[in-house]
Amino acid sequence: MPVIFESDLTFRVWKYGVGHSQLLLRASSDESGEEGVDILFEGVAAMQLAMRYKELRLHSVDEDEFREVFDSSGVDEKWRDSFVIVRLSSRSGGGYVQCAKFTAERRHGQGGSGRDPDGPRDLLWSLRP
Repeated sequence: MPVIFESDLTFRVWKYGVGHSQLLLRASSDESGEEGVDILFEGVAAMQLAMRYKELRLHSVDEDEFREVFDSSGVDEKWRDSFVIVRLSSRSGGGYVQCAKFTAERRHGQGGSGRDPDGPRDLLWSLRP
């Protein structure tokens, strides 16, 4: 399947919030952890994940795989057009995420912990149905 996004960095599952159905994968490109790439999945309905991904690639899925994941997620058919399914692959694991939207952003020196949500960022990729 076509590659939507790829990076040579190692991504980790950084945070998952049930209340807002958000999943954050984070990779750091410097030792301070202040610079790197965040991939935020919003409106997560289903996921299968490894804890880390070396050289992450995000792929679109074909209709058969979409149907398989969508059917197993238990989401009502009327919401089918509201979701994308992204296949994750890497040297260290695979998986998928069924979500309403995902965004990849590059973080730039956010001071201290690298957790400042308003720090400088560059949009690398965004996808929604």
